[in-house]
Amino acid sequence: MKDIFGKALLDYCNKQYTEDLITATSISSEDILPLPYLFRSYDDMPKLEQKALAICQGKILDVGCGAGSHSLWLAEKKFQITSIDISEGAIEVCKQRKIPNPQRKSLLEVRDKFDSIVILMNGTGLFETLDKVDYYLKHLKSCLETNGQILIDSSDIKYMYEDEDGGFWIDTNANYYGELDYFISYKGEQEIPMKWLYLDFNTLNTACQANDLICELVVHGDHHDYLAKISHKV
Repeated sequence: MKDIFGKALLDYCNKQYTEDLITATSISSEDILPLPYLFRSYDDMPKLEQKALAICQGKILDVGCGAGSHSLWLAEKKFQITSIDISEGAIEVCKQRKIPNPQRKSLLEVRDKFDSIVILMNGTGLFETLDKVDYYLKHLKSCLETNGQILIDSSDIKYMYEDEDGGFWIDTNANYYGELDYFISYKGEQEIPMKWLYLDFNTLNTACQANDLICELVVHGDHHDYLAKISHKV
C-alpha cells in the first residue's frame, strides 16, 4: 500500500488540509470523503457509532482506528484502549492526538484478549470477501474474553442494485453482491484497489452461528446500515 489514507490524515492533523479524499467502488462513481469527518467528535458521529461506544466495556480493541476519533472518546472515558490500523500515517496521527497505545498492525496479528472489540465504519469491510468471513470470525473469537463482545457495523447494499420498477439486477452467478473493489485517491495519487465487503445482517448472523457465536442486531442506522453485537454462546 502507498498509505494515501495515512498521508491525508497527517496533512489534516498538521494543518495542511487543502483537499479531501476521493473514494469509489466497482459499482459506484467517485465520491468525496471530507477529511474533517474522520476527525469528528462524539456529538457529530452517527447514532450507530454513538451506540457502539456507549455500550463498550472493559479492555477495548479499536480495529481500523483511522484518525482515532472513537479511541479518543473511549480514552477520555478512562477505558483501557488499544488502537490498531495498518496505516502508518493513521497511527502517527493517533500518537499526535495523544491516544494511548496505538499500534500499526492488522487484526490478524492480534493475540491478546479483549472485553470489547470495536470495528466501525463498515467494519465487515475488513473481511474483504465472503469466503474469508469464517476465517476472520474464528480469529476474532480467539481474541474475545469469555463475556466479551464484538461491536461491528455494516450495510446491506442490495438497494444499490434496484431498478426503477423495484426489481433487482443482481447476477446470481456472480460473487456475493456485497463484495466490491474499493478505490481511494488523494491529491492526484491513487491507492492500490482494496477488496471490501458490505455484509447484510442475515448473512453475518448465519456465519456467526456456524462458528458457535451469537449475533444480535443492536440498532439500525439511517441508511440500510446496522450495528451488530457478536458474543460467545453461554
